[in-house]
Amino acid sequence: MAIKRTKAEKKVAYDKKLCQLLDEYTKVLIAVADNVGSNQLQEIRKGLRGDSIVLMGKNTLIRRCIKVHADNTGNKDFLELMPLLVGNVGLIFTKGDLKEVREEVAKYKVGAPARVGLVAPVDVVVPPGNTGLDPSQTSFFQVLNIPTKINKGTVEIITPVELIKKGDKVGSSESALLAKLGIRPFSYGLVITNVYDSGSVFSPEVLDLTEDDLMEKFASGVSMVASVSLAISYPTIAAAPHMFLNGYKNVLAVAVETEYSYPHADKIKEYLKDPSKFAVAAPVAADSGAAAPSAAKEEEKKEEPEEESDGDLGMSLFD
Repeated sequence: MAIKRTKAEKKVAYDKKLCQLLDEYTKVLIAVADNVGSNQLQEIRKGLRGDSIVLMGKNTLIRRCIKVHADNTGNKDFLELMPLLVGNVGLIFTKGDLKEVREEVAKYKVGAPARVGLVAPVDVVVPPGNTGLDPSQTSFFQVLNIPTKINKGTVEIITPVELIKKGDKVGSSESALLAKLGIRPFSYGLVITNVYDSGSVFSPEVLDLTEDDLMEKFASGVSMVASVSLAISYPTIAAAPHMFLNGYKNVLAVAVETEYSYPHADKIKEYLKDPSKFAVAAPVAADSGAAAPSAAKEEEKKEEPEEESDGDLGMSLFD
């Protein structure tokens, strides 16, 4: 027969386990566990077994353990978790990829009925069609202003009806009707609200960013830095190429307008003195491309006289 531990012994064991996890792991997912049952939580633990551990507990106990661990080890990074321990939350310690762990957790969602008093997480729409209920059940639909008709001895909903809006509380009539129709409109599971990684806390949406997104944002930031630097004439690495190019343009403009010259400016001056040299630099492909349209025009000109001769012949017949 197993010896039942006291509350004090359970707290000591929990504190020891949490401190061990804080020593071994540097990545933590903070998840809200509202309306998640014990069986569902057990399935999530099985799915994450190997590189992740799900830890649930009282927020006050977790805060105390984190504070004691920070005092004993000098590691203050995990103190960032304390403001996030609000409500029915749990911690998922992992050594794997944060995005993959979040996706694995999202798989374990269970449908739930609309119980009276629950706040609807989504809009609930009753679809049209045969309900399979006998005509004596029409009172439920009349109370909720749902248009129905009797078809082959059963109640049929004519049009789709938005029964419950997101954020509204479920009433007794709505709950009874959905139960009769066998509709389980809500689904619950662990919802990741924050991510902790080596002392940094950020939103889980950050995990959806790809390398292309990061490169696009970085390029946009560099462009903004370069624009501001050029506007206020403040040298930065981002604006340096543009500044050198603008400076070269100014030097070249001065050389063209004055007798001062240098090798690169000499070439520009030669082009300005003899513009025909620009034609030499034109690609030969342009000539070959222009030859085809001219040949087509010549063919059209040859065909036009034939059409005129036909017309003349027709007119001579009428004459």
